[in-house]
Amino acid sequence: MIPLRDARAAIGEPIAVAPGPASGWERVREALAVRGSAVLVARLGEWLPAAGADPAPETGYRAVLGRDWNRYRAITHSQVRERFLASRMLLKRAAGEALQAPPESVDLAYKLGGRPYLRGCDQVDISLSHTAELLVVGLTRRGWIGVDTELDDRVLLGTGAEKQICTPYEAGQLAAMAEHRRNPALVRLWTLKEAYSKAIGQGLRFRFTEFGFTSEEAPVTVLRPDGSPGTGEEWSFGTWAVDGYTVSVALFDAGFGDAADIAALTMLDDGLVDALIGGPGRGPDSPT
Repeated sequence: MIPLRDARAAIGEPIAVAPGPASGWERVREALAVRGSAVLVARLGEWLPAAGADPAPETGYRAVLGRDWNRYRAITHSQVRERFLASRMLLKRAAGEALQAPPESVDLAYKLGGRPYLRGCDQVDISLSHTAELLVVGLTRRGWIGVDTELDDRVLLGTGAEKQICTPYEAGQLAAMAEHRRNPALVRLWTLKEAYSKAIGQGLRFRFTEFGFTSEEAPVTVLRPDGSPGTGEEWSFGTWAVDGYTVSVALFDAGFGDAADIAALTMLDDGLVDALIGGPGRGPDSPT
């Protein structure tokens, strides 16, 4: 993984993870403990059932998908269905690591526009992005997080995308660049704007021409369309090159500090714990 700029310590570089107990998850837990945030990257194929395997058993994929099981079964396009399954398996495993709870106990829900969130666990914010073979998940207990990814070689330059992506200031900056730098710069801007829009809960409803970003050479901050400062130091941004993909992250620090306890069994009241992990009498000290 090559950082396109040095991200602030609040984010840290993306962590590669895979199924299994020792496939990057210790680093995820450490990042959450030290920084309060973590960005995970994974390969699509590693989160799919083995060829010929049935994802339906109650003790496997169906149990982890939970409320999403019927939605998964209703998807008719095989590739879309596989991507949905893999991304939710990763997201639930990641959220389970953050909450110190089994993935199948995590209750995933969706806001208007499709942004996922953890029902009953407002202390942890999550974000999801995927394209081609890469899956990306963002986790934070500091405030809000947004992640986005795109293929490094996606062609945006000359397609008219510049008019949909760039503010007047950014368009001027782009025109001043050497030709070979312009398309990578557009991909970077696109992913940063997607990540920021997800973090603030707006998605594509917030026109990308209404806000911009500083160049790669400067500390990344949000700019107004004319290039004047738009946000303060509560926001952190990072962009990385990850095996042929551009990954960008936007993190808003709400000032929650570092001492927050986000373990599900200690931060939730007993009634909500019962609802999330299977009914009364299932606490850590209860008989099985």
